[in-house]
Amino acid sequence: MNHLSALQLKLLRDLWRLRAQAFAIAVVAMCGIASLVTMRGAYEALRLAQHTYYQQYRFADIFASVRRAPLGITDAIRRLEGVADVQARVVFDAPLDVPGLNEPATGRLVSLTPANQNDLNRVYLRAGRLPDPGSRHEVLVSEAFASTNALQAGAVLKAVINGRREILTVTGIAISPEYINEMRGSGFPDYRRFGVLWMDHEALSSLLDMREACNDIVLTLSPGASEAEVIHRLDGLLERFGGLGAIGREEQLSHQFISNELAQTKVSATVIPAIFLSVAAFLVHNVLLRLSSLQRMQIGLLKSFGYSNAAIASHYMQFALLTVAIGSVTGIILGSWLGHELAHLYARFFHFPTLSFSLSASLLLTALILSLLSALLGSGLAVYRVLRMTPAEAMRPESPLHYQRNNLETFALWQRLPLALRMVLRNLLRTPLKTSLTILGLSMSAALVITGLFSFDALNEVIRFQYRVLQRDEISVIFNEEHSTDVINHLSRLHGVLRAEGFLSMPVTLRVRHREKRTIIMGLERQRQLRLTVDAHERSIELPAEGLVCSRMLADLLQVQIGDTIAIHFLTGRRQKMEVPMTMILDEPIGTLAYMDIQALSRLLEKTPTVSGAWLALDMTKADAFYRTIKALPALASTSLREATIQSFLATVGENIRINNSVLVSFACVIAAGIIYNSARIALSEHATELASLRILGFTRSEVTVLLLTEQWLLTAIAIPLGCLIGYGLAAGIAALLSQELFRIPLIVGSRTFLSAAIVVMLSALASSVSIGFRLQQLDLIAVLKTRE
Repeated sequence: MNHLSALQLKLLRDLWRLRAQAFAIAVVAMCGIASLVTMRGAYEALRLAQHTYYQQYRFADIFASVRRAPLGITDAIRRLEGVADVQARVVFDAPLDVPGLNEPATGRLVSLTPANQNDLNRVYLRAGRLPDPGSRHEVLVSEAFASTNALQAGAVLKAVINGRREILTVTGIAISPEYINEMRGSGFPDYRRFGVLWMDHEALSSLLDMREACNDIVLTLSPGASEAEVIHRLDGLLERFGGLGAIGREEQLSHQFISNELAQTKVSATVIPAIFLSVAAFLVHNVLLRLSSLQRMQIGLLKSFGYSNAAIASHYMQFALLTVAIGSVTGIILGSWLGHELAHLYARFFHFPTLSFSLSASLLLTALILSLLSALLGSGLAVYRVLRMTPAEAMRPESPLHYQRNNLETFALWQRLPLALRMVLRNLLRTPLKTSLTILGLSMSAALVITGLFSFDALNEVIRFQYRVLQRDEISVIFNEEHSTDVINHLSRLHGVLRAEGFLSMPVTLRVRHREKRTIIMGLERQRQLRLTVDAHERSIELPAEGLVCSRMLADLLQVQIGDTIAIHFLTGRRQKMEVPMTMILDEPIGTLAYMDIQALSRLLEKTPTVSGAWLALDMTKADAFYRTIKALPALASTSLREATIQSFLATVGENIRINNSVLVSFACVIAAGIIYNSARIALSEHATELASLRILGFTRSEVTVLLLTEQWLLTAIAIPLGCLIGYGLAAGIAALLSQELFRIPLIVGSRTFLSAAIVVMLSALASSVSIGFRLQQLDLIAVLKTRE
């Protein structure tokens, strides 16, 4: 240690003497940097895997569906300005009978060229082989569907294709950039009951009587081409073939799902670490401000002996930098480990050829810079205070506070308060700024816990509202074409069906001035029990007899209010265009649907009422017999079970939210404990001389301990409600930032969350009280009172 300078030795002594506070700061910095490295690293890994996969396996830029078009249409599309490549396919949803699965499943059959090398959205073969050219009974199966249903090469599936029951043999397991998430229109994956099956193009065309024809077209754009212009020309070209309206990559369901996840992860990787590192800077500020106050005489001596302001300022900044650096290095190591675990979690939900976490140089540099800024910001005020001191001023003790009676002391109740409480209140009221900062720090501990926990409340609310209040069916069925309303009567007579309600689903483009959105208008029956529309108090309400009803997210996207006119372009049938007023807005957490009374919708379309699907209530004791019946119905294109959708939601969005927020809640609890302990230690340091003086005046150890702990618990009691308010505000901000088009996060903070935050704060305060009480018992009166006054 002989080679160390005097200031370096002093720094080491300060670090050792304040090791508990330094440790608390380091832990908070560790949590902030770990959350940054974990979430930002996972974001970069997911984005890199997506970009590489899209590029290597030729993910399309534009997707279009038609009723039936000749294969020769691709030549005309290829001649459109801005089109680089085009591929015509056959795509068909078919009911599946999967071994070991009682409920009906749905398979999306996608045609596959034998070579598969120059295909757009080409498949990546995980296991097995491609189907033989021309084979009508061989398929590749998507990885998630195969894994969930324990399917391997050689497994046999039964499907109803074009009204005929077909036996399909699995030849291999595959993935595709088009189905990173294997999703259908419900908005969430159901790997158990929905999968993608790839079949040879000629074979699938033959089964569907579509030789030399197609019903699905994908294409890529030339560099610099305008997507909007190409879509406009493509829609005009495909309109006479029953085109349903082309969409760009941003509206493709799987891409949209992963893009939402990327957007949410990016927001979390920015907001959460910023909050944590701000708290770290706040703790550094408190510790150094107190340290500079206690070391006034030492600062004066150092300046008197010729130490420059820069050297002394550097000394105190090094205290902050070393403390935060220790936490940051630990945080980088912890964040890297958690990032690898999060990447493994993503690999369960998003199916890429490779997905791995790596700590990039840019992320490492960002983490180090942010930790440096946190330390510098936290130490700034204390260093400024040190620089302002002249040697003569620093050698004198601080001027005593101006003591006077506060307004509370004029009340008669004041005299009835216990002496210890009056002493504590006087001390707090005479230093309002310091008291306010302490309360703010303590309140942040509760706010951070609430910020982490509120996502669980939001998740539970989405499940309750969407799948318990709005949707009350057991199963929904989609027909392969529209049917008259008589089909609902036939369904209601099936064994096990208690009630059947039909709906009409119409794909449309809604336009308001320059804003437009492709969505679906759901035509609903007037009297419904299985699919409700409710008001703000969750009371069932009827749809207006005329006009369009929009979900809140759709209304926000179109920027419309009740009474505004919306232009509707129907994408099927006669493709009518008309304008209707928006008459109601519904708050729904999932999707961007629009609704109309089914009779009003039929009048707009100038046709007799038809239905495209139905919601069914079942007698669950007879469900197995019902499932066996509908598996063989040729009129069905797909089915969806409400409980299965809930489980799918929990296994994808819910699981991701739970795991991410469990880590954040853990960090928040650690930070809460660090804030409270740091505050308690600073209070002990500030009041050590006063407490020692009281001991000399005859106060017992217990009475002195009660005085200090009363102050801490009073501050904690004030801070908890304030922390709940701050936490609610932070939750509101995060909910707004994380809400996406597919999934809106409601601002719901339950009483259990507030109670949990209060308990975490109180337990941390209790642990700190025990530690401070023990230190007070060991208080060295002589050492403390050896202070020059």
